[in-house]
Amino acid sequence: MCGIGGVFHRDLSRPVDPETLVAMAAIQDHRGPDGCGWKAMNDRGVGFAHARLAIIDLNPERGRQPFMSANQQVMIAHNGEFYDYKRIRADLTSRGYRFATKSDTELLLHLCERFGLEGAMSHLRGEFGFAVYERAEDRLTLVRDRFGIKPLYWTLTPEGLVFGSEIKVLFAHPAVQRRIASEGLYHQLMQLMVPGTSAFAGVHAVQPGQMVIVERRDGDLQIRTKTYWDLNFPHLEERPPRQDDEFYIEELRRHFIDAIQLKLEADVPVACYLSGGIDSCTILGIAAACQQAPVKAFTVGFDNEDYDETAISQEMAAAVGADQDIVTIRGGELYDHFARTVWHTERSIYNTFTIAKLLLSEHVKNAGYRVVLTGEGSDELFAGYPQLRLDMIRHGMQDASAEERADLETWLQESNRLFQGNLLAETPLDDPALSQLVGFTPSCLQSWLTTGNQVPGLLHPDHRAAVQDYSPGSAIASALDPSQIEGRHALDKVQYIWIKTQFESQVLGWAGDRVDMANSMEARPPFLDHHLVEFAVTLPPLMRFRGRRDKYVLREAMRGILPEALYNRQKFAFMAPPSHTDTQKQAAMRSLADAYLSKSAVEAAGLLDYAAVQQVLARQSAPQTSGSERTQLDAVINHLLSVQMLHQQFVATDVPRQARQRAQALGWRVEQPAAA
Repeated sequence: MCGIGGVFHRDLSRPVDPETLVAMAAIQDHRGPDGCGWKAMNDRGVGFAHARLAIIDLNPERGRQPFMSANQQVMIAHNGEFYDYKRIRADLTSRGYRFATKSDTELLLHLCERFGLEGAMSHLRGEFGFAVYERAEDRLTLVRDRFGIKPLYWTLTPEGLVFGSEIKVLFAHPAVQRRIASEGLYHQLMQLMVPGTSAFAGVHAVQPGQMVIVERRDGDLQIRTKTYWDLNFPHLEERPPRQDDEFYIEELRRHFIDAIQLKLEADVPVACYLSGGIDSCTILGIAAACQQAPVKAFTVGFDNEDYDETAISQEMAAAVGADQDIVTIRGGELYDHFARTVWHTERSIYNTFTIAKLLLSEHVKNAGYRVVLTGEGSDELFAGYPQLRLDMIRHGMQDASAEERADLETWLQESNRLFQGNLLAETPLDDPALSQLVGFTPSCLQSWLTTGNQVPGLLHPDHRAAVQDYSPGSAIASALDPSQIEGRHALDKVQYIWIKTQFESQVLGWAGDRVDMANSMEARPPFLDHHLVEFAVTLPPLMRFRGRRDKYVLREAMRGILPEALYNRQKFAFMAPPSHTDTQKQAAMRSLADAYLSKSAVEAAGLLDYAAVQQVLARQSAPQTSGSERTQLDAVINHLLSVQMLHQQFVATDVPRQARQRAQALGWRVEQPAAA
């Protein structure tokens, strides 16, 4: 895992400034502390930069990117991992291709040579964000992995296109504007993002499973996108005949074990994150069976028994003989690292568990590890989240009686009351655009859309006027591919929408890559091996949620390694206790509010309405406010703090200067280009 950046000028005769490339690498040195590389084709107005985290082929010179093909026609910069690379390298070697390194990245050069870039994609298995420049076609292509595990952004300037693994990489370029957009601000305050967007004006995210293709034509840049992969849940009439349960259980077991074995491949030790959920527990169980030595497992705990999962994780660690290390987060400690976390997430956060995750990854790094296996993706594939199961009950169980559905919904709501006002909306909401697209408004979006109704009143009058006629639900609906939703089962629809919205920007983004890579920690999610996923989308809905068992097929496939208590345990989302649950947390949150939500700070940023902010703070602490409303207001306050921090860190700060100072501090200089 690494960080990349680069420029592609409108004028091919315009040379690339190498100091800017080095600065773009330096500002993301947390993604790649093991060295800087850069390369420019100044006769083509293109240059790439790379900050390296050495995981495969630890040789500091041999693995330095960007890579150039032997004929100097193709240049590549890559962030991520390609799995199964040894088999592919052996196959290519037998066909006469010669490798200069042991890096998995070099596969891409030879696969492109053999199949072309689009043809190479089906051979790439893993998580990645990479850039390819092809001289003969004068074409730059930005590619992101199938789920968005790795980030990749781009923007246009008067000079040309600038791209990078993180937004701050773009901002290190002096020609890139730094301004929070009105629509972006709206979404930061409601948590729910429009696919392909960011908080900042003109800054776009490459969407999962897509290529952004940039070509020079008549002195300008032409940009188009192409989808190379999507989930493709089967249409109702195309679903294969129902097999017996054992078929699906055996197939999942086979795919799952294969995915874990591939993700254990590294030239450094590999550990596991371990919570009290069956996702990380099943990964640990299989990893322990694959490894000779005890697996190292890292767990984060909280000083609140409603949210702490250490007891059940200890039972799992003991069952498989893992060496467990528990990090307990106490009191207001989370708020001490709030601003640091926002600098890495580059977007608002609604619950401080992302800060806990950052502190956990920091502990793992200090323990001497830089690769962990993690459980993201299981809830999305097997209906683990209560909001997905709620839509299955309401819209996907036509064979059940009204009484049976009502009984299940009552059980679900009661057993997940901790998440009312957060994952589950307190009252149902109908968004016309989403209901038209889906047939109903997905429960997984309702709580965020409910929060969104309150957003205009929180905005500075200038931003409020700019979004007067804006509908976030319509914007999200229009960004989704209707051909992937039409004719599908209700559960398939909501899983697809969650994966394309909150999963990519929230679970994989600010709760995944961004806080792991903040500490140079590579997180590998076996559940998102695309071979496993392509099987999982064919599962009948009742193999995902049956009776009162979420993730039914996974529980059955892994029953042999799960303690009985864990096998029978319902899924609970990994959350940190909201600030109102603890006096220390409340005091810590209020201290941040005093600094970032003061009248002078709010007026200086010009994002928020100060009077409205004060009303939110007052309501959150009022005795008559209900618990679920407090939970929702806690998220709103976290968003308010976040946008103020985003402005201070990325708009008010001279980021290009900061990046160059970082390069000087690291000793990264233009005299250190990439090897040929």
